[in-house]
Amino acid sequence: MLQPIEPVTEPATPPGHPRDLGGPWHSDAACRSDEAGLFFAPSKEPTAARLAREEAAKRVCARCPVMLECREHALTQPEPYGVWGGMTAAERRVVLARRRRREVELQRPAPQIAVAG
Repeated sequence: MLQPIEPVTEPATPPGHPRDLGGPWHSDAACRSDEAGLFFAPSKEPTAARLAREEAAKRVCARCPVMLECREHALTQPEPYGVWGGMTAAERRVVLARRRRREVELQRPAPQIAVAG
């Protein structure tokens, strides 16, 4: 079951941070010091092990100063595998589908309402 993502109320990058000058966001990622195996599934991983690994990866993401940049990168690329920005590949597919539906809805002309008179 997909878990709701808590909104972040503080900016991921403090003002005046070196990334403001064009530095790469991933250089400050919390996952740089963790094993990639935490964020990417081995082949034929049992479901219970996958869920536990994904939750552990999400805990790393939750304390990451560039979580939002990472998430947006994974959504715009799109990254088909792994936990990026605190979201699994399945969660990102849901977000991308919602974005596509919203874009289609915004392109539709507004219905005309007849004025009674």
